[in-house]
Amino acid sequence: MNLIIDVGNTKVKAAVFEGDTIVSIAVFEHEMILSEIKKIVKKQPISNAILSNVALIAADTLKKIHAIVAFSTVSSKTKVPFVNLYKTPTTLGVDRIALVAGAVCEFSAKNVLVIDAGTCITYDFVSAKRDYIGGAIAPGIEMRFHSLHHYTANLPLFEKKEVDNFIGHTTKESMNSGVVNGVLQEIEGVIYQYKMKYLDLTVVLTGGDTKFLSKQLKSSIFANQNLLLIGLNKILIHNLHK
Repeated sequence: MNLIIDVGNTKVKAAVFEGDTIVSIAVFEHEMILSEIKKIVKKQPISNAILSNVALIAADTLKKIHAIVAFSTVSSKTKVPFVNLYKTPTTLGVDRIALVAGAVCEFSAKNVLVIDAGTCITYDFVSAKRDYIGGAIAPGIEMRFHSLHHYTANLPLFEKKEVDNFIGHTTKESMNSGVVNGVLQEIEGVIYQYKMKYLDLTVVLTGGDTKFLSKQLKSSIFANQNLLLIGLNKILIHNLHK
C-alpha cells in the first residue's frame, strides 16, 4: 500500500492507497503529524510513501517522519507523468505539480484546467498532449476576508456564506458579496477565457472550498477534493516504474 502525505498551508492530509483506490484519509493539524503517521503505519502495511510539503516543515521533523516510514519528497526535480513547460520550473509549487499529475492521469488526452480553491486559488492548465503550460495564483476566500479585516479599521471578520443577493444591504452582506460573489465571477471569467482559447476543455475544481463553490458555479465542472492526493499517488507509482 502507498502512503501519501500532503502538508498543506493549514492542515496535513494523509491518505492510504491500494493501487489507484483510496483506502483511508486522515486530516490533522501540523503538530500532530508524527503521532498520526505512527498510527497509520501501525494499522496499514505501507510499502511506499511520498510527501508533498508547502508549509516548510522543519528538517528535524522530516527526519523523524522518515524514521517512521521511508518516503520520497516531491520537488521540481521529481519525475512526473507530464511535460513541464513552465518557464521557472524550480518555482512551481509541489502542490500544483501534484494537481497537474492528477489531472493528466484522471482525464487522459484532454485539455484540463485545474482550479484549486484553498488558501490560495490556483489555476493550472495542461494540454491534451500532457504539456503543462502554466496558470495563475490568486488569494483564496479566507485570505480575502482576513485582508479586509486586517487592512481596515472597522470591517469585521466573519464566516463566509452563500450569496443570496449580489447586492449587499448591510456591511457584512456587502463584504460577503464582494468576496464570495467576486470569487465566483473570477472563476467563471477565467473558465470563459480558457474556453475561448481551448474549445474542448475539461474543468476540475478541487481544494478546501470545493463543496462551497461547486454548487454556486454555473459552469460545468468536475468536483474532486482528492485530486492532489490522487496526483501524488500517480507520481509515486510513476517513479516506482522508472
